[in-house]
Amino acid sequence: MLRTHTCGELNKKNLNDTVTLCGWIDTRRDHGGLIFIDLRDRYGVTQLVFNPETHKALHAEAEKLRSEFVIRVTGKVSPRPEGTINKKLATGEIEVHVEQLDILNKSPVPPFEILDDSDVSEELRLKYRYLDLRRRTMKKNLETRYRITKVARDHFDANHFLEVETPFLTKSTPEGARDFLVPARLSPGEFYALPQSPQLFKQILMISGMDRYYQIVRCFRDEDLRADRQLEHTQIDVEMSFVEENDVMGVVEGFLIKVFDTILNQKISAPFRRMSYDEAMNSYGSDKPDLRYDLHLEDLGEIFKASSFKVFTQALDAGSVIKGFSVPGAGKFSRKDFDDLTNFVKDFGAQGLVWFKVGDNGSVESPIKKFLSDTEVKQLLEKTKATSGDAIFMIAAPWLVTCRALGALRLELVRRLQITPKNQFELLWVVDFPLFEWNEDEKRYQACHHPFTSPRKEDLDLIESNPAEAKARAYDLVLNGTEIGGGSIRIYQEQVQEKMFAALGISKEEAKSRFGFLLEALQFGAPPHGGIALGLDRLTAVILGLESIREVIAFPKTQKGICPLVNAPSGVSAQQLKELNLSVRA
Repeated sequence: MLRTHTCGELNKKNLNDTVTLCGWIDTRRDHGGLIFIDLRDRYGVTQLVFNPETHKALHAEAEKLRSEFVIRVTGKVSPRPEGTINKKLATGEIEVHVEQLDILNKSPVPPFEILDDSDVSEELRLKYRYLDLRRRTMKKNLETRYRITKVARDHFDANHFLEVETPFLTKSTPEGARDFLVPARLSPGEFYALPQSPQLFKQILMISGMDRYYQIVRCFRDEDLRADRQLEHTQIDVEMSFVEENDVMGVVEGFLIKVFDTILNQKISAPFRRMSYDEAMNSYGSDKPDLRYDLHLEDLGEIFKASSFKVFTQALDAGSVIKGFSVPGAGKFSRKDFDDLTNFVKDFGAQGLVWFKVGDNGSVESPIKKFLSDTEVKQLLEKTKATSGDAIFMIAAPWLVTCRALGALRLELVRRLQITPKNQFELLWVVDFPLFEWNEDEKRYQACHHPFTSPRKEDLDLIESNPAEAKARAYDLVLNGTEIGGGSIRIYQEQVQEKMFAALGISKEEAKSRFGFLLEALQFGAPPHGGIALGLDRLTAVILGLESIREVIAFPKTQKGICPLVNAPSGVSAQQLKELNLSVRA
């Protein structure tokens, strides 16, 4: 090794030892002749001292050193002088008086300072990601991600799971997003697809008798990017045979208990809270509710069923609902604030937003107050538990539109008012999802999760008679309003899978073409099985309190799907296209 120690391990026990360190120059300070350098590596920072009285030539060399130079030094560990101890550093009680210096590599002035609190643009950070990753915060992010994967491997190994790799080059199957296609040189005109998930392969592993499988696996989805979505992401993929919902949930809860204990030194208890999809939507306007905030949606239709305000009565007559909630402190909003929030909910399909400002003694201010009776206003205040200084927000629209718009508004108000969460972390299982959802553009049903999710046993006949009412044996794991995992009990009988395909408008011919290998495998004694996929990127980001999963991925893409570091995607040569029997249309 070129070094005897790292920059994060020396302390008072090493006093008078002669040591050799390697690293990058973090900072350089010239104090009346003495030159102090903070030497950085992955493990920490050690202060170096160059003294002109003891090593004049060495001091002259140190004057040439600059930030991000890579150096190797040998020197003696000494105590820091009285009053200069840095208790924030593990090495803060010592310094190394340098006796030998080797400049291993020089560096030009970096395009930005390597600081933990950097306000550099994200595009510049990603272009020079190798510099960005030198920051301690980024190292902490990647180390935390690694620790979570270490906990995963230990936990699943202890519970008799096998880690099995599944193919990256596979068949294109409809799973909710566009596939990334890979031209097959040996089969001109045909393509592989990169997997959106290992879904079919892990089911086949269960049919193969593997019993318990897991994999930390890359998945690929050609979809629009956002803070919690990348074109390629990593998931902790799990599948189990001869299980029901509680068995899968129990294994995952055990894993997360260990994650919180190992990473955060925090104890959490199981079983986690469970909530039906209907309750989550009705009470929070989201199938991934953030339970850290006590802002509950209330059904208000009963109050206004005979109202003289025709917008409400017409909505109710048309089968719509009226829901709303009160928000402490929102009574201070101006008319412009309410107008902005009205425009905000329109992005989620609502036609408008009704609001009330609550004053003293139950008085209210609202554009629609003149249309309401005193009894209606009183009942509204009682139902929403609104008091002085609060504001009430209401929407009248079809159920799903109302829930989603108010759910988004709820989180927007948390952000605007900077409402303090009641707990640091809130875990929740959302269960009893619909099996299908209606695709208005294509005028057909599509699977809420994926087409291999089992219906509840009591809802099996509804697949053909009333698909809208069928419930799935599906479950999502939510942490602080972020879905960090989703899974289900799978269909394991061929005839049920065929019913599911038929309800989705997939003909027998298309099913055989796309999923023939699975349908055939189901004929050969498939066991009951189920599983889950946990988003490693999302889990890490939420635990660290980060808004974007790009902060926990070493080399992510920008929101436009570009990697500024290597300038991908990019064109390829005519020869490469010729070998693949492809041509590019201008």
